[in-house]
Amino acid sequence: MKGYVVAVEFEIAPDRFAAFMPLMIENAEASRRGEPGCRRFDVCVPRERRNSVFLYEIYDDEAAFQAHLASAHFKAFATATGDMITARKITVCDWVA
Repeated sequence: MKGYVVAVEFEIAPDRFAAFMPLMIENAEASRRGEPGCRRFDVCVPRERRNSVFLYEIYDDEAAFQAHLASAHFKAFATATGDMITARKITVCDWVA
């Protein structure tokens, strides 16, 4: 296995999207900057669903992802955005090639 991949799809309340994005970007930047096991953390907005956010994250292993979930910046993000998110789908994959 080359890495632990997490893909997340968020649906954001339309009136909260502008407030959500800076918090999401801050969380991604803190992960890339301060988590040694975080190899990649991309934040994308699908062209056809402008109130959606797609995350593509790669970690060294599951332990590195669990460390991400336990980080202060992730907990602050989750608290600040909880009422902004109307739906969430998480897919975990093993990166093999």
